[in-house]
Amino acid sequence: MKTYDPNNVFARILRGEIPCRKVYEDEHTLAFHDINPQAPVHVLVIPKGAYVDVDDFSARASDGEIAALWRAVTAIAHDLGVAVPGYRLLANTGPESGQEVPHLHLHLFGGRPLGRMIAKE
Repeated sequence: MKTYDPNNVFARILRGEIPCRKVYEDEHTLAFHDINPQAPVHVLVIPKGAYVDVDDFSARASDGEIAALWRAVTAIAHDLGVAVPGYRLLANTGPESGQEVPHLHLHLFGGRPLGRMIAKE
């Protein structure tokens, strides 16, 4: 089992200790604009529960939490006008992926053509 750090930046946002520019909230999910956007639309979608990453979330989250996260992504994409022509979701899991905050978060990117997912080497 992975250890959750209750003082990570997203936990602090959830507790209201750090402000965010909220775009969506429900019982299980919060979404807000990234402070360093990589695309015209760059929103972080996080579960309100204490989950380190995708593996942790899949293993321990309730069916309601899992459904809420995916329904939130769809609602946000539509609300922000990127459902059509399209958007990208990214979830880093673990140190080799580049995960910087140990709280599950999905990056929702859109608003322009995004190119290849991973550059060829």
